[in-house]
Amino acid sequence: MASINQPPVIGVIGGSGVYDIDGLINKRWVSFSSPFGSPSDKLLFGELNGQQLVFLPRHGRGHKIPPSEINFRANIDVLKRAGVTDVMSVSAVGSLREHLKPGMFVIVDQFIDCTYARKKSFFGSGLVAHVSMAHPVCSRLGNHIEEAAKDAGISTLRGGTYLAMEGPQFSSLAESKLYRTWGCDVIGMTNMPEAKLAREAELCYATVAMVTDYDCWNPDHDDVSVDQVMKVLATNADKARSLVKHVFPKVIDDVKGSICSCRTALEYSIVTSPESRDANMIEQLDAVAGRVLKR
Repeated sequence: MASINQPPVIGVIGGSGVYDIDGLINKRWVSFSSPFGSPSDKLLFGELNGQQLVFLPRHGRGHKIPPSEINFRANIDVLKRAGVTDVMSVSAVGSLREHLKPGMFVIVDQFIDCTYARKKSFFGSGLVAHVSMAHPVCSRLGNHIEEAAKDAGISTLRGGTYLAMEGPQFSSLAESKLYRTWGCDVIGMTNMPEAKLAREAELCYATVAMVTDYDCWNPDHDDVSVDQVMKVLATNADKARSLVKHVFPKVIDDVKGSICSCRTALEYSIVTSPESRDANMIEQLDAVAGRVLKR
């Protein structure tokens, strides 16, 4: 499991097309168990230029799990147990802005969480913690992704607000128009509570939002359909694989990664006094919060 001083290990959360990367060798699927239940799938380990990459299919291979039924806690927990330090989340989104065209990538820097049916924290009664989500993604990791996108020739916008909706249905027209008035740029169903849990697990986390369509607010485009989304996804998968290959050496060579503030997000976040902490929760949180609970 990761420690703040270990060499970086990149974890990629995304669809099956993302991990089919040229040059990835010694690939193997490994099962991990989590005290928070079953993750979406096994983890795929592979080596790229002598360094390890870890992939997790967010919806499971074959896209079997709908957004609201993803066990986000188990997913983040097993990535931490696997030694991952930096998480690159690759996600399909709809556009809420005319200039964000299908096929573009957005490196998100803010979220509005409108989900309501998901467990959003590793902590709870018996062990309470409050982490800051003022800046919910790792700017250092975002910088590397931005540079990698330029190197790969991918049309990318740095900065944007991601509206996380519950799903699995797409937005109503009224909702889509409302989200635009809130200043949202893209809309998706999967990055919350993923980003919140990554922060609680002291992982560096950044979202690459791949625009597949205009949400239904846009009168000049057809309403969003699965067929439309899948066609753009096929093209975006090629770009995503290229982006992973280009970002990989930048993260590996970053000597400042070990002192990133994400790695110590829990330093002053646990408010339950040591004598009042629930022993079972301490055991559950051995990977997520072991750094601060075991000292």
